Amino acid sequence: MAKLYPYIFSNDARKQAEFYVHALKGEIINVQTYSDAPNAAAEEIKDKVMHLVFQVAGIHFFMADSVMEPVQSGNQMDLTLEFETEEAARNAFENLSNEGNVLMPFEKMFWGSMFGRLEDSFGVRWQITTKMDN
Repeated sequence: MAKLYPYIFSNDARKQAEFYVHALKGEIINVQTYSDAPNAAAEEIKDKVMHLVFQVAGIHFFMADSVMEPVQSGNQMDLTLEFETEEAARNAFENLSNEGNVLMPFEKMFWGSMFGRLEDSFGVRWQITTKMDN
C-alpha cells in the first residue's frame, strides 16, 4: 500500500503553511531549515524551509521553500478536500478563498454534494466538497 502526500513548493513556506493551518484548523508538525542539514548550507538559504509538515483534516501536507527555481503557479492540478458536513466545507472554502479567487461558488451541485472551486492567494487551486447525499 502507498500513501500520497501533496508536496507544495513555495516562495515562503512558513507563511503559506500558517495560512492553511489557520484556514483549515490544522497544525504544523515539523519544520526543518537548510541549516539543519548535515552539510552546511549556503548562507543565503540557511534559514529557508527545507521540509515542513502540516496536518489538516487528517491529511499530512509537505512544503518547502523553492530555492533552485522560482515558483510558477499553474492549472495542472487541484487539491480536493471532502468534508463530512456542509458547515465545515463552507468554512474551509471561505477561509481558503480569503484574498484568493473563487473559480466556482460553493453551492449545491446536481450530483448531490456541496462543491466549490477556488485559487488561494498563493496560487494553489482547491476543490472543496461534501460527501454525496445518498
